[in-house]
Amino acid sequence: MKNLLIITGCALLLLACKDNAKEYSTAKTEVANYTIEQFMDNESAFANGYSSDKSKILMTSNRSGIFNMYTTSGTGGEVMPITKSDSASIYGISYFPEDDRILFRMDGNGDEIFKIFMKDGETIKALTPVEKVRALFQGWSKDGKQFSYASNERDPRYMDQYEMDIATLTSKMVYQAEEGIDFAGMTEDKKHIALLSPINTNDSDLYVLNTETGIKTKVNDNVSGNSPQDFSPDGKSMYYTTDDGGEFSYVMKYNIAEGTKERVIERDWDINGYSFSENGKYQTTFINEDAKNSIEITEVATETALDLPSVDGKEITGVTFSRDEESVLLRIGGSNTPSDSYSYNLKTKALSRLTENLNDEIMQDDLVSAKVIRYRSFDGVEIPAIYYQPIQATADNPVPALVWVHGGPGGQSRQGFNSTIQYLVNHGYAVLAVNNRGSSGYGKTFYKMDDQNHGDKDLKDCIAGKDWLAGQEVIDGDKIGIIGGSYGGYMTMAALTYAPEEFNVGVNIFGVTNWMRTLKNIPPWWESFKDALYTEMGDPNTEDSIRLKQQSPLFHTENVTKPLMVLQGAKDPRVLQIESDEIVAGVRKNGVPVEYVLFEDEGHGFVKKENRIEAYGKIKEFLDLYLKGSAEVMNDGEQQKPIKIDTH
Repeated sequence: MKNLLIITGCALLLLACKDNAKEYSTAKTEVANYTIEQFMDNESAFANGYSSDKSKILMTSNRSGIFNMYTTSGTGGEVMPITKSDSASIYGISYFPEDDRILFRMDGNGDEIFKIFMKDGETIKALTPVEKVRALFQGWSKDGKQFSYASNERDPRYMDQYEMDIATLTSKMVYQAEEGIDFAGMTEDKKHIALLSPINTNDSDLYVLNTETGIKTKVNDNVSGNSPQDFSPDGKSMYYTTDDGGEFSYVMKYNIAEGTKERVIERDWDINGYSFSENGKYQTTFINEDAKNSIEITEVATETALDLPSVDGKEITGVTFSRDEESVLLRIGGSNTPSDSYSYNLKTKALSRLTENLNDEIMQDDLVSAKVIRYRSFDGVEIPAIYYQPIQATADNPVPALVWVHGGPGGQSRQGFNSTIQYLVNHGYAVLAVNNRGSSGYGKTFYKMDDQNHGDKDLKDCIAGKDWLAGQEVIDGDKIGIIGGSYGGYMTMAALTYAPEEFNVGVNIFGVTNWMRTLKNIPPWWESFKDALYTEMGDPNTEDSIRLKQQSPLFHTENVTKPLMVLQGAKDPRVLQIESDEIVAGVRKNGVPVEYVLFEDEGHGFVKKENRIEAYGKIKEFLDLYLKGSAEVMNDGEQQKPIKIDTH
């Protein structure tokens, strides 16, 4: 929910660094270089679900340049377009349970005000048409006669729960949200509702509401991180994850009638998901195992693990069962190849590949696999990170490097495929994706370490990551930059303002630069989470504003001495465009090279292929000039070579 936006001896540390480098070494030292167009032609395509008779599969893909819906045979084959939007992206939700109508969602070019639409043949109808109202699909009823969705139609601050009858296409409210309490699930008979009340960005109180008596029962005993996962198929129990009494989340079962609880499953890492298939035949557990997905599926009646196919040593990262529980859609991939979708028949064991997302012009051998490394920060805290070392990097050919910071606060860099990282690594930039203190996935103590301390200890973790890079014999320690989006963009600006000589360049992708403004202008539908966010970050309406101003790079731009690149979407509802406008203006006063790339038709993340090509291509050009090329800045602020400033 936090996503929003002892060094034991120098000799031992140095030895550990060199051992890490040796472990990562590879016999291959030559690599073909690919263009940004080729990397952005890696398709992002995934299966949404089966049609009622399983003869077709609904797909979402960006092959047209933006996301549209497609369909393919239940056993794979040719992919046919069924929408042809050339402006806003369209994301498939599902086929209707008993016919070929389709649900999909679309917002206004990244403004995150999603609407739910129905496609019936060639006819498209907005099912939640009210302007400036956000609607999010929540799931189908077991009989397939209704679907549920959340909407802030009644009040922009609160996401109420509705059900829509698919015969009449009329909806009714089934739960009116209370202040500070979120709807989090309901039994099939609608007698019990799970409710969640955030306390801070980690901890929440969990309740079960009896809709017949109106009695709301608190489930957790202590302040802890709690998250409802699923009700049992018979509706008598609720399963939820909690970190009560421990560092990592485990699964508990709450017996509703008796009010009793029992521990169900625990692993060495956070369990992030626990759910049942349509009729309860299978149970799936999702585990965040050292920044990658680990999935366990059990046949409930026999308590045996479901045997799923392996594909070229790749990992299964996602599963979706058909309504009849006889087939499953799988997401399978690795850190050096995009995840693809497959359809697997549980009876016949037939596996059908549905997508081939890696551009056929790119050889997988030219891409690198992620490696988990750990290093000690300034105070001895161990920091995990994901390391990508260019194939061409050697002691005789040291390469420049980037510290990559994830979004959040509280996000996590994962071991999945990232076309942008692979593009930069392919062109000779090592990337260390740090999971600084405050990142999720490493226990709640680590998660809370940056509360009301942003731009200080978390920044020092990033600097320690830079030092780790500089200690690798294949890295040019004099050419290390920092890059990140959202919170990662904030960390980029924090580095350039609070530690201006540590990094050679900075790339800020829609990063927060004025915490007071950002916290005062959070989207209205985050109302239930606002107080929890203020608990972590600080309340901008109190004396916390003094500290928040100190932590805001906008007010310290006079310190910036290194080249800066800023990228922003004009439709961004989380980090407003003015954040980037003002930081660019402030830094330019120093005579420091600044490139600003603004997209009028993007939000908090760039989804249009042409924009992604421009954005990430320009990042490489910027790095080639100011990091790899080490262009100097003259005393009067002139650049050795002009760089295009794009504000289209």
